[in-house]
Amino acid sequence: MATKRIKNIDNLDVEIGSISFVVPKVVITELNKLQKIPEKKQEIIMTLNFIKNLKIIPINGNFADKELLSYVKDNRSIIGTMDKELKKQIKYAGGSIISLSNDKIVLES
Repeated sequence: MATKRIKNIDNLDVEIGSISFVVPKVVITELNKLQKIPEKKQEIIMTLNFIKNLKIIPINGNFADKELLSYVKDNRSIIGTMDKELKKQIKYAGGSIISLSNDKIVLES
């Protein structure tokens, strides 16, 4: 969402229901570590700038995917990701995914 123009962002409440985007602390920690990789740096900076105005929730740990999966199992949440392997694991755990397809946000269950 931070690096692409999303065509249906204004219609999300109608299509999915009332949603609010939050960012787990563990994700910010992982992004800060990834920022040290030169080929990812610009995209990471854009993402960090995008999420700085979102609510940060206290999900901590060393590995974001593991913590997100644990959270989904306990809270049946919707996770935003483009990571194919994480998507499979979230679905298996009973969660749903918001991802991008053709510059639109889609909900996968």
